[in-house]
Amino acid sequence: MFQSAVYQKGDYIITTDPGKLDRDALYRLLASSYWANARPREVIDATLAHSLCFSAYHQDELIGFARVVTDTAVFAYLCDVIIDEAHRGHGLGKWLMESVLSHPDTRYVRHWCLRTQDAHGLYRQYGFSALDDPDRHMRRINPEAFNQFVAAKLSRKA
Repeated sequence: MFQSAVYQKGDYIITTDPGKLDRDALYRLLASSYWANARPREVIDATLAHSLCFSAYHQDELIGFARVVTDTAVFAYLCDVIIDEAHRGHGLGKWLMESVLSHPDTRYVRHWCLRTQDAHGLYRQYGFSALDDPDRHMRRINPEAFNQFVAAKLSRKA
């Protein structure tokens, strides 16, 4: 579906190869975030299956992650961007963003969006800005979505 890419700097590597993703480490990393700490594993697995995922490693340890939902031409949604606390402050978030934006399946996307509570400064460096026409954007939230997803998955197995 997506092209595989590898980026390397010293002992650090970023890969988009889904076969190299350490899912257990990712579950732990996302559990430490404010936005994904309540996501069930089944939901995380589904998001991975339908996204372009960037996994950052220091040697063999997963220390960062980013996920892009995209059609590769018109629209991309950047989400789940995280660097492990022990590895922050070394420019890895910037390198992860550069890798995301230069990937062959994302570099020509016209419209990007994301949500953040506390990383506006990072994303502004890469051309992101607040919506200039927020009245044209809408959203729909299903507060029971995670529970419904897991229940549906369990009922299919039965």
